[in-house]
Amino acid sequence: MPDSTISDSPLPGLYIVATPIGNLGDIGARAAATLASADLIAAEDTRVTAKLLTHLGLRVPMTPYHDHSDDRTRAALVARMAEEVVVLVSDAGTPLISDPGYKLVRDARAAGRHITTLPGPCAAIAAITLSGLPSDRFLFAGFLPNKAKARADTIAEFAGLRATLVFYESGPRLAAALTALAAGLGNREAAVAREMTKLYEECVTGPLAELAARYQNAPPKGEIVIVVGPPGDAVAEDADDATLDAALHDAMADSPVAQAAKAVAKRFGRDRHEIYARALALKDQA
Repeated sequence: MPDSTISDSPLPGLYIVATPIGNLGDIGARAAATLASADLIAAEDTRVTAKLLTHLGLRVPMTPYHDHSDDRTRAALVARMAEEVVVLVSDAGTPLISDPGYKLVRDARAAGRHITTLPGPCAAIAAITLSGLPSDRFLFAGFLPNKAKARADTIAEFAGLRATLVFYESGPRLAAALTALAAGLGNREAAVAREMTKLYEECVTGPLAELAARYQNAPPKGEIVIVVGPPGDAVAEDADDATLDAALHDAMADSPVAQAAKAVAKRFGRDRHEIYARALALKDQA
């Protein structure tokens, strides 16, 4: 059976529709037509999706579908897909990218429902294109954990991967995330992209440590994407003794001495044995 076109009536089933990440003008013609044809829109936040529908001049029934939706909610949606057009959207961008939509797709597929995707905006991809960092191989890693040790452990998993890394982050957590990335990955080239496609779109590039310092006392607003270059793009930081000691104190607060010394040595391009000896001396003084 041929695929539906914009002028055709969509088949019953699940339609995964990407929505604008900022500028509502980025909605595609096929996406708009599918939203108009929907019997029901499953939205991460119906208030956010309502703004898009108003922009398009549409009134379509909506129901919430988000992190806290349970099995019964999914089962009800899958049941409706047998005879109705159900559209899945997130607040912005492509559904299933750092949201729970995959569970609905999984259950719909298991039930034999018709499923199709309407590709479009994605903050992770948009940030990579703005960053100027290598894009031939990249890993999307979502949000880093809140707690320092879990965050450091997660970053360590990616340290040896020869690929550009992409993270989502919030303004209040940005400086801590950049500092942790510098400690765990070395002072690699990176980019912080925010407010993409909007009036105040910004993409700031530079070494991780420099970016961490920039945002230390000035957390930005808006949704943020961090893009980190692959190994080999590290830039050694200049540091005097006081800076080294401060970095070691911070690292040893969350990690064993040897691990902290290794991270600081990598960050500043210094001899690991020299930094380890310095760390032991600091520990003895404590």
